[in-house]
Amino acid sequence: MAVGLSMLLTAMVLTACGSVDNLSGGNTSNNSSNKGGTQLTGQANSSDYQGVIKNGRYQTSKSRGVSVSQESNQFNIKGFESELLNISKKEFSTKKYIFQEGQYLSTNTVTNWLGRKSKRNPTGLNPKNNGSTSPTGRNPLYLSQINEQDFLVQDGKKLKTAGITIGLAMNSVDYYKKTKYGATFETDISKSQMKAEGKKIANKVLARLRKKSALKNVPIVIAMYRQASDDSLVGGSFYAYSVNASGATKVSNWTKVNQKSYVFPIQSGQSSPNSNDESSFENFKSEVQNFFPNLSGVTAQAQYTDGSLSGMNVNINTQFYSQTEIISFTQYLQTAAQKYLPANAPIDITVQSTEGIQSFLSRKANEKKFSSHVFNSY
Repeated sequence: MAVGLSMLLTAMVLTACGSVDNLSGGNTSNNSSNKGGTQLTGQANSSDYQGVIKNGRYQTSKSRGVSVSQESNQFNIKGFESELLNISKKEFSTKKYIFQEGQYLSTNTVTNWLGRKSKRNPTGLNPKNNGSTSPTGRNPLYLSQINEQDFLVQDGKKLKTAGITIGLAMNSVDYYKKTKYGATFETDISKSQMKAEGKKIANKVLARLRKKSALKNVPIVIAMYRQASDDSLVGGSFYAYSVNASGATKVSNWTKVNQKSYVFPIQSGQSSPNSNDESSFENFKSEVQNFFPNLSGVTAQAQYTDGSLSGMNVNINTQFYSQTEIISFTQYLQTAAQKYLPANAPIDITVQSTEGIQSFLSRKANEKKFSSHVFNSY
């Protein structure tokens, strides 16, 4: 899934499976107290990577949280990170490779790369400031985020880098101010312009990575993401990626990614990705709201890949006060979701109020029944 609670759960799986010494899988309590050397998190299931723990601490990214500006649309950040991992899995199998947060691009490096090119910042990947403040005349900022993912293999008793993935998030709209505390203006960026600039940036990034000795002879995946506008209720989507073989310093081939996200209910004037899916959600929404009146809203974020539903996050805002109401509602949701929501796609349902998340339901692809959990207080 691109967005929502699934991202949080993925992070929990990656970091909380239990540390393992000697670079082997499994859960061994005897080893969990040993904080020296390198350990692995273990693997909850075959679809997730093991992570790396060094000297008793999880290896966080060296450029953690850096973007060209404070992102207003958090769905862009979550979708960018989670879907980048799915692209990585196409090239780096979870059975063979171990995941490590990016260690080759520092905060300072990424900050400079995301900046405009200038005499003071010659490595900037965004174009020079041409002095114009007109939405149509200025040089927009094309690149907004860079995300690095490293993939390791066991080499004797050590781990070595065997490949990396770099995600490049491109703006569809560049927001800027003419004065420090003034109004916000917008420069729209066409898809063709974004793709052309993205290809130039990708080639520069690949060439720079190859200058690092550890990355000269490993496959490097570069994935391109188009960010949604700040007012969008869903994040953006990946539109292409390239697998660059050992030693390659220029991107030669791109694989197209046909992916798009939508919000249900579909707003007036917008086209539906699939009328059957839209009807299924509307029936579910109507059924739930008729049965339980104390609901503030029922919406969904749906992702389509190659025209087919690849995942859905349903968000239900409630005004429940009683724990028994929450339990009954969650039980009812299991039945209604199984009956009405589209089959064969993973679906997460989050029930929340102003007090926080009250319950959570989930169903994996090709499964029939939803599992659920009600959050209690002690």
